[in-house]
Order: sequence, then structure tokens, then C-alpha cells
Amino acid sequence: MFGWPLALVASFLLAAGAVGAEFHSTSETAVLYDAPSVRAKPLFVLGREVPVEVIVAVEGWYKIRDATGTVAWMEKKSAADRRTVVIRASAADVLATPDANAAVVFKAEQNVLLELADASYATSTPGWAKVRHRDGQTGYVRISQVWGL
Repeated sequence: MFGWPLALVASFLLAAGAVGAEFHSTSETAVLYDAPSVRAKPLFVLGREVPVEVIVAVEGWYKIRDATGTVAWMEKKSAADRRTVVIRASAADVLATPDANAAVVFKAEQNVLLELADASYATSTPGWAKVRHRDGQTGYVRISQVWGL
């Protein structure tokens, strides 16, 4: 009797969690701390335009996760609205259109940062993200090959 409502609630919560991820990129270099305070222990520094996932927001601070899975705190002022992704695969083809048979615009090696050129990737090109390299080339990459979405 209780199985149906609990299953419904659980599936709703799982679906809501999957959609609720909030990503930002660092605006400039960002110092990461072990607690939400500049008096806390500094752990390391992230370079500019590195994508981070926001886990918790607390009064001027974000608890974040980076592409390696490291969790730390950074000041909100170090986050930019500009979105970037990082290549997770050993190499990724960036294609002219969101089609596996499209022409290759450029190849991106692992850990290369690319700007997210179209934030509506989930609805406009499912399975693909439109990205821009810092030298201006744009194209589509499979979302399974990047982190930051």
C-alpha cells in the first residue's frame, strides 16, 4: 500500500536532483578553502574559466566540486556566469553539426577548456553541446566527453 506513494516521491526527487545541478566557471584564479572563510586553510588555486559545480551556497561562499571530484569552498565573487566545460575523454572531436557523421572542426585534448556557446543544449541538441574554443572555432561535442554540464 505504501510502495506506490514512496516510489513516486523517490522518482520525483531523483528526477529533480538530476536537473538541479548548478555550474559556474571561475572568473579569474580562485583560492579554494577547507571552510567558508578567508581565515580557513587555503587548499589550492584554480585557474580562470575552470568549470565548477555548486553544491551549496552560503552567504558569499560556494561549496564546489571540480572535474576531479575535489570538494572545497570558494568565494562567490570568484564565480562567473560565463559557462565552460572541460574535455574528460583522452581526445574529443568537435564537429560542425550535432551529428556523428559531420565534419571535424577541431580536436580537443583531455583537460582543454571550452566555452559553452549555447546554454539550451539539453533541448536544442540532445546529447551534444555547442562549444567555442578560445581562438574562435565553434562546433558540437558529445556531452559524454565533457564535464561541466
